[in-house]
Amino acid sequence: MDARVIANGILRALAIIVGILLFLFFLYKIQSVIIYLVIAAVLSLVAKPILSFLKKRLKFPNVFAVVITMAFFLMVIFGIISMFVPLIKEQGHNISLLNTEELRRRMFNLFHEIDVFFSARRINIFRELKNIDLTSNIASIPSLLNSLMGVVGTFSMGLFSVLFITFFFLKDNRILHNAFVFITPDRNEDKILSSLKKINDLLSRYFIGLIIQISILFAIYSVTLLIFNIKSSVVIAFLCALLNLIPYIGPLIGGVLMVLLTMTSSLEYDFQTHIIPVTSYVILGYIVAQLIDNFFSQPIIFSKSVKSHPLEIFLIIVIGGLLFGITGMIFAVPTYTVIKVILKEFLSDNPIVKSLTKGLD
Repeated sequence: MDARVIANGILRALAIIVGILLFLFFLYKIQSVIIYLVIAAVLSLVAKPILSFLKKRLKFPNVFAVVITMAFFLMVIFGIISMFVPLIKEQGHNISLLNTEELRRRMFNLFHEIDVFFSARRINIFRELKNIDLTSNIASIPSLLNSLMGVVGTFSMGLFSVLFITFFFLKDNRILHNAFVFITPDRNEDKILSSLKKINDLLSRYFIGLIIQISILFAIYSVTLLIFNIKSSVVIAFLCALLNLIPYIGPLIGGVLMVLLTMTSSLEYDFQTHIIPVTSYVILGYIVAQLIDNFFSQPIIFSKSVKSHPLEIFLIIVIGGLLFGITGMIFAVPTYTVIKVILKEFLSDNPIVKSLTKGLD
């Protein structure tokens, strides 16, 4: 092998490496667009049963069915946003400059009651909370509001982009199909088409199952909070149920949030005779909801949709969290499902693949 051949090989390898790096850099720069596409694809999967019902059962034309489906999504989105308006308004009123002293007084009273309660039992974990200066950062409120407006603007642009892409995914439901066929060699076309069909079916059932799971938690949380007349019960219940989309961490955050909002909504009552008993019952209701979710909702969703063993799901979620954080935990299960389907089609004779994908038959 002469020097020219070696040099050409080195140059070719460097060109490939540079090309891969440029491609990865390109993907990094357009990550927002990729996120929009992924969210739109998820929404189109969720909307598939609605669209099919309108087209097949009610005999609506395709475009009309898509418009009604998108209108339904818009109503759901704006309905969710409107739910949070009273809570945001109330919190904005509390942190306004005119009410700073009142807010500080109420929070100090709560901390004092908590400290008295635990001190009577020789527990001093809350004593240092008395030294917190709740008004030290009041001057930063204007910059915080500017940042909030920036977030609102970004969210609005993202929402418009996602809805726009979703509309065409639903209207021309073969866009993704044709894209995969275009980049697939002819010899693998049948396997790719079969994979796409299975992925579409499994993920549609998975995301619909998640909606059902959140709805069950939302109903239990709402009933629990409404029984004890907690302010903004429906909003708190929905937020805590939505946090359940983050595996393992979400329920913990939701539990802490529900406890805090329950306690702060009853500051005018006595801590020992009212706040502690009510909070205890709310915690009990939250635990019951989580037990129902862990032993009833989730097993059904995973077994009927992605067809994976609970231990598989646990390990995949943990790995996704270690690699990509919370985003990895959320998308770990659907990504793993896609990989399993592809492996099933292309490496069906491999013993490991055969063992992992036996439920996909």
